[in-house]
Amino acid sequence: MTETATRSRYQLTFVVLAVAAAAYSLLQSLVSPVLPLLETSLHTSQSTVTWVLTAYLLSASVFTPILGRIGDMIGKEKVLVGVLVALAVGSVLAALATSISVMIVARAIQGVGGGVIPLAFGIIRDEFPREKVAGAVGVIAALLAVGGGLGLVLAGPIVNALDYHWLFWIPGIVVAVAAVATHLVVPESPVRSPGRVSWTAAVLLSAWLVALLVAVSEAPSWGWGSVSVVGLLVASVVLAAAWGAVELRSAQPLVDMRMMRVPAVWTTNLVALLFGAGLYSVFAFLPEFVQTPSIAGYGFSASITESGLIVLPMSVAMFVFGVLSGPLSARFGAKTVLIAGSAVSIPSFAIMAFAHGAIWEISLAMVLLGIGFGMAFSAMSNIIVDAVPSNQTGVASGMNANIRTIGGSIGAAVMASVVTSNALPSRLPKESGYTSGFGMLAAVMLLATLAGFLIPNLRKAGRDAHQREQAELAHPELALVAAGTVVGDESE
Repeated sequence: MTETATRSRYQLTFVVLAVAAAAYSLLQSLVSPVLPLLETSLHTSQSTVTWVLTAYLLSASVFTPILGRIGDMIGKEKVLVGVLVALAVGSVLAALATSISVMIVARAIQGVGGGVIPLAFGIIRDEFPREKVAGAVGVIAALLAVGGGLGLVLAGPIVNALDYHWLFWIPGIVVAVAAVATHLVVPESPVRSPGRVSWTAAVLLSAWLVALLVAVSEAPSWGWGSVSVVGLLVASVVLAAAWGAVELRSAQPLVDMRMMRVPAVWTTNLVALLFGAGLYSVFAFLPEFVQTPSIAGYGFSASITESGLIVLPMSVAMFVFGVLSGPLSARFGAKTVLIAGSAVSIPSFAIMAFAHGAIWEISLAMVLLGIGFGMAFSAMSNIIVDAVPSNQTGVASGMNANIRTIGGSIGAAVMASVVTSNALPSRLPKESGYTSGFGMLAAVMLLATLAGFLIPNLRKAGRDAHQREQAELAHPELALVAAGTVVGDESE
């Protein structure tokens, strides 16, 4: 095959992967603006309807590493086709759902689509020219972030023109087309990693996440000091510890705890966990806040479309600064850009917590949040790519995205608990619930900023290594001295 044909092939593959990632990302947030509508249509409560989002994130948190491992074992292309088919089936079931229980099950099936992340990163690693891998991974990572914001914007027009069922029919059709295109266009990678899936780890991961999320979701009604809530929290800690121990002993772990020990990896993943909590909480609760009838003493009586337009500045700013993050990282270092993005996000949550008088205040918060998150998400991808060997880029990037999803599922559940802990006679949350919730997220982003300082300065480390390499090439005796020093150190 000629170089031009090869290039066209991987560019076409990238288009298909981008469509699949965008469809998965849209489904993360497309339903968020219509949660109040689903609450009414499916005859449920606000705390229960939040599980429409949480079930999706929880399922994605579990299936993402499992499907990534299966793809490495039997072939990424065929597994990606299966993932997209499952995503389409879940979309059809959600479109036909007439009860909250069926809707939650459908969303859990859609969460299987989380496998798109490691599979796409793995295909890029296997099929793309080495110099194109980092850029392609960064673009897919940006699509995952921006697509979530666009879902909030597109929900209103779709519901107004059709109805909320089409929030699932349209992505279902797109995903079905992407599945066919994947089968026809994406080559099956010859790269295989023999091994097995650690089902014990998968069960333990599911168990501790479910125990934690049920506890924080039901605490307002059961009571934080109740036997059920305390028991579930204790169980989640014990199960999480057991999961970690199993992963450390496993030859083929779902989440590579050894890689997590790399300083640049675990610190960046900690930031990703906190960012996930902030992002998905905004997806779940800002539309509900601005849609609240002003007669409640707060809110803006916004329609679904208007709530999407209020969030639109976040999506635009996230895209623009996600693109700018690369050049900024090249000039100032990805760590500096990540810390700056985290810091910019703090005042946005502070505004959402306390400034409830005018739409422009919320719009300003959205701009700041888009700037911060756009800078940070791309910088995280760059740090991970720089921190691991090239053959681990896909695994490490997928793990970072998955940890962000886990943070999102935990953050959305905790936010639901805080916001719905006190309700007005109309069953709407009190304004103080949103103040406490968004204030909590401001504190979360402060922690993310502080955690960013723990990330090693890879730019400096890389420059020092390059200088040592050049010096050893010019003066070979230096390499011998260095080798002797290492041997001496080991002998001691």
